[in-house]
Amino acid sequence: MNRFDRYMLSQLMTLFGFFALVLVSVYWVNRAVVLFDRLIADGQSVVVFFEFTAMTLPNVIKLVLPVAIFAASCYGTSRLMSDSELTVMQATGFSPWRLARPVTNFGILIGVLMAVLANYLVPLSLDRLDTRERQIAENATARLLNEGVFMHPKADVTFYISDITPEGVLQNLFMYDRSNEGQTFIYSADEAYLLRDEDGPKLIMVNGLTQGLSTENQRLFTTNFGDFTYDISAFLNYSSNKERALERTSSYELWTDPKRFAAALAWQLRDARPDMNAMGWVEAERHGRIAAIFMCVVSALVGFATLLVGGFSRMGVWPQAVTAFGLLVLLEAMKNAMINTVRLDPNLWPLIYLPTVVGGIIVAMMLASRAYVMPRLRRSNA
Repeated sequence: MNRFDRYMLSQLMTLFGFFALVLVSVYWVNRAVVLFDRLIADGQSVVVFFEFTAMTLPNVIKLVLPVAIFAASCYGTSRLMSDSELTVMQATGFSPWRLARPVTNFGILIGVLMAVLANYLVPLSLDRLDTRERQIAENATARLLNEGVFMHPKADVTFYISDITPEGVLQNLFMYDRSNEGQTFIYSADEAYLLRDEDGPKLIMVNGLTQGLSTENQRLFTTNFGDFTYDISAFLNYSSNKERALERTSSYELWTDPKRFAAALAWQLRDARPDMNAMGWVEAERHGRIAAIFMCVVSALVGFATLLVGGFSRMGVWPQAVTAFGLLVLLEAMKNAMINTVRLDPNLWPLIYLPTVVGGIIVAMMLASRAYVMPRLRRSNA
């Protein structure tokens, strides 16, 4: 790279660092407040809070990267134009294609960072985060098992155990549940067992009775059961999102054995999403990670090309900046639409790259129009 490329690249990288820091801070503060309340309510320490914060940062950075690179490109181009630096370089013979080269290099550098985040750091951090949430949920469950005490894990749930054997058997269990609107349930069982599952802890009640009261018609229904499973993960504010299991999977595993993950996802969500094409979700996830890399380059070039085409205006660069932002929103909306389409039909996976191709065509058209207008203006002035 020559001196101009290094200068422009350094300006863009500095601005990118500033915008990325601001966006990550804003997003993190909003998430941290909710996370802090939940962890402190569960009796966790501040160390656990910072541990969870560190594990959520890679995903936060991945989300703000396209916006940060777009903002850096727009603001950097605007400042270079206001200082007439781009005008001077054009006067020396630099074409719009030549001026776009440092912006392209800037997008490639951020694309490499996106590749590391999307394919390695984010799946690793999300998997570790899910593991730690499960461990904390299990520890919180253990604190609920106090014999001879009426406990209230939620405002509308009362829980009682008369005794806990050395083998971990819960004896003479009683639970009063008013969490369902319009219905009240009372569960009683001779014995119960705590089962730790990847979706959260479950309570297995044996030899018991369920009494359900409908508040609308005041009718009582009773059911005797030999064994009954009750999900108590809601008491602990823990839920493992099955659809996010793909996000916790490394790209290597998704590309080497996609059918295995598709089969597991289809089995897990067979009741919640019976119309879902599991292989489509796998295709959308693994191709979406690659498309995000190219989208970084397109985001940078869209901001640069739109402001460059606008040229000088007494209104400033706001009209061009708003136009560039509108193009970025349009490409993001197209990306979401293509992802939903691929999730329904995995054979349409090339559509994942359509927003990148469309964005590249728009940038090429804008740069080509600028390259055509400039010589014509020079000839007329002469």
